[in-house]
Amino acid sequence: MKANSCPVDPLLRTITGRWTTYILWLLFNEGRLRFGELMGLMPDISAKVLTDRLRMLEENGIILRTHKPTIPPQVSYELTAHGHALHDVIKALNDVAIEWEAAGWEANKGFPDQDAPATAAE
Repeated sequence: MKANSCPVDPLLRTITGRWTTYILWLLFNEGRLRFGELMGLMPDISAKVLTDRLRMLEENGIILRTHKPTIPPQVSYELTAHGHALHDVIKALNDVAIEWEAAGWEANKGFPDQDAPATAAE
């Protein structure tokens, strides 16, 4: 391992880009989806951004793009085995997010009742 390198960092940079975790979450929960279905489930994303995110996930071996040369063409996306390996990680993050939200946590604001840091013994 290289000095000052964290093997988790490149993975997190890949899967946590804007909209990327949401795309993964949808594919975990819905299974294979066509491009139009993804657009319908993500009304605030542009087609260009969705295309860019899907292409990046495909290039990284996380999703599989299937193209059927019909008229109109049918393109669908699903998780690869490597993508499925992220399921427990995304689920665990989802569980923490729900727990934190219930405790009043907000992004860039923290918790409403910030306490002293927890110690390792807790």
